[in-house]
Amino acid sequence: MGKIVHAQTVIPLEVLEQLKRKTGESATKDAIAKAIEHYLVCPYTHEEPFERRLEEIMRKRREK
Repeated sequence: MGKIVHAQTVIPLEVLEQLKRKTGESATKDAIAKAIEHYLVCPYTHEEPFERRLEEIMRKRREK
């Protein structure tokens, strides 16, 4: 297992509540951890611009 560090940030309460709803987690640390994990593994995270990602998603839906 790698090293573990404590990280801290400031975000608006509304954003935190939205993040908890989207992740399905009630604890702040679990919601943030889940969001970070998703960001790291999501194939669309590093693509620019947003329109290209949206086009890819729509193309895949049409192929089904």
